[in-house]
Amino acid sequence: MKNESKEIIEYRALSGISITYENAPTHFPPHWHSAAEFTVVRKDRCSYRIQDTVYRAAKGDLILIWPRELHEVISTPKEGTVFIQFSPTILEQNLDMVAISRLMTGCHIIRAEEEPEITASVAEKVDKIRDIFEHRDYFSETKCKLLIYEILLLIGDYVLREQGEQFGEEHFTGPAWSYIRSICNVIAERSGERLTEVDVAAAVGLSPFYFSKLFRKYMQTSFPGYLAAVRVRTAIRLLADEELSITDCAFQAGFQSTTTFNKAFREVTGYSPREYRKLHSGS
Repeated sequence: MKNESKEIIEYRALSGISITYENAPTHFPPHWHSAAEFTVVRKDRCSYRIQDTVYRAAKGDLILIWPRELHEVISTPKEGTVFIQFSPTILEQNLDMVAISRLMTGCHIIRAEEEPEITASVAEKVDKIRDIFEHRDYFSETKCKLLIYEILLLIGDYVLREQGEQFGEEHFTGPAWSYIRSICNVIAERSGERLTEVDVAAAVGLSPFYFSKLFRKYMQTSFPGYLAAVRVRTAIRLLADEELSITDCAFQAGFQSTTTFNKAFREVTGYSPREYRKLHSGS
């Protein structure tokens, strides 16, 4: 663990939204924050590390950093990027986004060479956000949030299309997908409680057997694994409050023991909770 750094997102006049288009850092040490961060690459030879993976981006590419992900700007040319940062509530208060969050957060780069229409459209919307920031007309905040939702829809359509090519388009339509959306909502609302597959199955009106089969097919993971990952994300958010002990974070997130918490946390992030907190606080 080295080069720890704290980044404080200043949303300025627009609540929950920030854009950086001048003096963007050409390098920044490993850190994390609660905001999502989407970068439009303006020049070649940009390098990022997100979690444990290095991404080398060219002009026109998009770099997607999701809330509470550990990341690092390894190197970018001067004035080589423009990026927006926005509150995680924009993502986490929408059930359809929550239902495909595993797919969305698995996407960290969209390359212009492969997806020219998507990358150009997102870049255009980011430019519109920049213009709104500069003029600060009435309803500026609402206009910016609508553009962010448009960007998220583009990315969501992209990841569903990518997954649809693998599983078939019917994978994300019909009653089964509606059940998955309901299941994800129940888990999101009750992840801090003692929660079992039987509990969630009953809440959405499925038998435990069918629930388990459906969940693994659509989520590509087990229920315990998914629930642990949700709780880890909650714990990461809680770790930002340094008045809470790590034990408090574990139990408030829904873990029943610190041993289980520490094991799950390291499996998801590659770090201990204490190490991860240090990367946020810079202490």
